[in-house]
Amino acid sequence: MAESHYDVAVIGAGPGGYAAAFQAADLGLRTALIDQEAQPGGVCLLRGCIPSKALLHAARVISEAEEAQAWGIQFEKPRIDLDTLRRRVRAIITKLTKGVQTLAGSRKVELIQARATFKNGTTLSLRSGGNSRELTFAHAILATGSRPVAPASLKIDDPRVMDSTGALDLPEIPGRLLVVGGGYIGLELGTVYQALGSEVTLVEALPRLLNGADADLVRPLHQRMEKRFKAIKLETKVDKLVPQKEGIAATLAGPDGSTSEVFDRVLVAVGRRPNTEELGLDTTKAALSSKGFVQVDRQLRTAEPTIFAIGDITGEPMLAHKSTHEGLAAARVISGKHASFDAAVIPAVVFTDPEIAWCGLTEEAAKASGQAVTVTKFPWLASGRATTLGRNDGLTKLVFDKESGRVLGVGICGVGAGELIAEGVLAVEMGAVAEDVAASIHPHPTLSETVMEAAESFHGQPTHLYTKR
Repeated sequence: MAESHYDVAVIGAGPGGYAAAFQAADLGLRTALIDQEAQPGGVCLLRGCIPSKALLHAARVISEAEEAQAWGIQFEKPRIDLDTLRRRVRAIITKLTKGVQTLAGSRKVELIQARATFKNGTTLSLRSGGNSRELTFAHAILATGSRPVAPASLKIDDPRVMDSTGALDLPEIPGRLLVVGGGYIGLELGTVYQALGSEVTLVEALPRLLNGADADLVRPLHQRMEKRFKAIKLETKVDKLVPQKEGIAATLAGPDGSTSEVFDRVLVAVGRRPNTEELGLDTTKAALSSKGFVQVDRQLRTAEPTIFAIGDITGEPMLAHKSTHEGLAAARVISGKHASFDAAVIPAVVFTDPEIAWCGLTEEAAKASGQAVTVTKFPWLASGRATTLGRNDGLTKLVFDKESGRVLGVGICGVGAGELIAEGVLAVEMGAVAEDVAASIHPHPTLSETVMEAAESFHGQPTHLYTKR
């Protein structure tokens, strides 16, 4: 076998790509993992999920110190050392990337730093610095991810206008920050900067925040953010940004007309687009949708039989854990196993404060489709554990098939919702019914009890809540 030939060539070393490469190697296939970055991990590890969650942890520590006053515990106002905070985040990233490198070495996956483009359905051209070479493969898995996108009207050549990548670098703590976009990226980074000391104004073009989540789950977050942000402006667009000496002048068009405000920095977080350009896909049979996503079947195979695609480049939802499971499935298909990506449910988590998480069928989607469901809710006002935390601003809801009682969806808003949602994923995947969840003993006092008590409401009354029927 030639040194430049591989059973599997994975292009993109993010959580989907490296999971695919590791699985392929575990199944006995000679595997190369190719990425332009010096460190593996992709956007998620280097410029997304991991650094943002590290900063959100810091933000939560600050908030908890403030909230401790209600318990009679007084802390001085925190002094933010940005250099130390940046170093801490970089150390976390470095530790995790070294872990990926170690795992690759243990599995004998060859890491190649280069830009890869297809010459045809079995050959890649690799460029690194001024050097180039070719690599042949039996199968390739494309996992090149996505990048932030901004409307043309908001693209100005000024470092004070940031995308999510720039904001995670913490260039400074601006006195006045405008966040454009009320999706999960804008809300998470707005949470970070507000806690660090910025006066945050958030604008969203739609009538509410987090349009994909049920409104009642978003409400507690919106109410908390209204108290902490300077302003949340819904149904509002940014018509233009104009650089000035004293800041960025933003023209905001909302229900009450247009206004102009000056901000020290602007974060544009209105979406992402797939990295499918300049990959040489036109030399293969692989097809793209009108929005630039690679079209694949349930086995993640493109129209080119030797090329598979996973993760953000295949379409929504653009989530790391979806990419990982697609990568595992693609590697198994290539190895000859009977496999496909057939997850019944993909959870979503917004790591704000409070967190919002959901999986499966949402209440709003059920109403829109006319599906017969029963929705039960357990407010955290009735949770002993939430009360001990001083955080009753939560809600747990379950969506059941009205006739069978099967769990179709779960939604949670509250502290630790991102951890709690895994129980909902398991319930939906395993086809659990209301009695399964209600009869499973949950430890007391915990927030997980809210899932059990919401399930109890399907057939009767939960212990800690009484509602007239």
